[in-house]
Amino acid sequence: MTDFILSIDQGTTSSRTILFNTEGATVGSAQIEIQQRFPDNGWVEHDPEEIWSSVLTTATAAIAKSNVNVEDIKSIGITNQRETTVVWNRMTGVPIYSAIVWQDRRTTEYCESLKNEGLEEFIASKTGLLIDPYFSATKIKWLLDNVDGAREKAEAGHLAFGTIDTYLLWKLTNGNSHKTDATNASRTMLYNIHELKWDKELLDLFGIPEKMLPQVMNSSDSFGHTHESIFGCEIPIGGIAGDQQAALFGQACFSKGMAKSTYGTGCFMMLNTGDTALRSSNRLLTTIAYQLDGKPTYAIEGSIFVAGATIQWLRDGLKLIDKAADAEPLAEDTSLEHGVYMVPAFTGLGAPYWDPNARGAIFGLTRDTGIKEIVTAGLQSVCYQSKDLQKAMEKDGVRPNVLRVDGGMVENNWAMQFLADILGASVDRPAVTETTALGAAYLAGLHVGVFNSLSELSEKWQVENRFYPEMSKDKRDYLYDGWVESIKRVQVN
Repeated sequence: MTDFILSIDQGTTSSRTILFNTEGATVGSAQIEIQQRFPDNGWVEHDPEEIWSSVLTTATAAIAKSNVNVEDIKSIGITNQRETTVVWNRMTGVPIYSAIVWQDRRTTEYCESLKNEGLEEFIASKTGLLIDPYFSATKIKWLLDNVDGAREKAEAGHLAFGTIDTYLLWKLTNGNSHKTDATNASRTMLYNIHELKWDKELLDLFGIPEKMLPQVMNSSDSFGHTHESIFGCEIPIGGIAGDQQAALFGQACFSKGMAKSTYGTGCFMMLNTGDTALRSSNRLLTTIAYQLDGKPTYAIEGSIFVAGATIQWLRDGLKLIDKAADAEPLAEDTSLEHGVYMVPAFTGLGAPYWDPNARGAIFGLTRDTGIKEIVTAGLQSVCYQSKDLQKAMEKDGVRPNVLRVDGGMVENNWAMQFLADILGASVDRPAVTETTALGAAYLAGLHVGVFNSLSELSEKWQVENRFYPEMSKDKRDYLYDGWVESIKRVQVN
């Protein structure tokens, strides 16, 4: 008999559940796309009930496909799209409004007012974050200010806040557990990452009652048990981490200086800084990478809002390709020096620019420009944005020279080779690319003793393909200079 771990991976565009064995191999999985809603310019919402339904459906399907007895599932791990904000009624469990997604920009004006008051250093010194609509705090404030009766109910203790992990935990435990982990807490702009607690000064600043907030736990911890009505028996929930931190954990980046980059809807490059909460001088974020036994490990992170979503837009918006895989052969048939630059600032620019008012553009179009040049420019834009993050980290004194990559886009060999070329660094694609779900499974397994140590997990990591840089420095610099000029042309702030 072997043990199994169920990993729930709730993302921005889909929910996926994977059942892993102790070797990190998939024995059953299921995935469902979820609907994104755009009710106003820059607004992005999800239906929390749809998210819950999709998780329940995929979890049930993954178990059914695996033919594994539910009793053999030793623990459940949860990983989630971070910062996305849900507030619900404690009595009924019903959300008071849609989930406001991390990409949502409705609080841009309020964030600008905070910056104008000179509060950026005050907030950054406590949270490691910059003032931006990206994070949960201003989303919670918006809900309390704009949903009828919400503030009064919150102050009376009738409302609960959670990022998606907390909401799913509440549902899985039938309302018995209102908890989160340190990685998700560190993305709310309400959590003091040095003192490891909700910060009363920040709660007062945003007008958020502390009684709304979940209890903050280690990333591998006792989060509760599923209610027996869900899977037919109680299963311990032993691991929670935000998706990017879970990917870092799944990539076994446990040593200071190790880095990973995830290419999903957005792109997130994260570098382990050990027990030092390194403050970036180049507008990167300081965050908790994971927390074990009360001890946080920190990371520095660059967040790009639009990566794989660029290819999704080329497919669904412009209809230039039928499926994402069609981009690779088009790029292989295109000269690198085609002269077209796409800046996919559809929801503003993330790190290191942090310009929520920037919008997307395509530069360098000529009569010779066709579908393949535009699609190739879309792929290259993801790599150029990764170069932006690498250069910012380099200025902070922590240049990643080897990058472990994961996410849907890494299956594209052309894109990974161009990434290695433009970074001037090796790019390692692991044998198991579902590292976000795997990281959550590792955390859950550690808590119940299925895994015993980080060194044991490190030994499980294997490289499937290593891409070495082949481009000359002169060519790399020439191509990147064109990107930098294009960025300047879309910036507003």
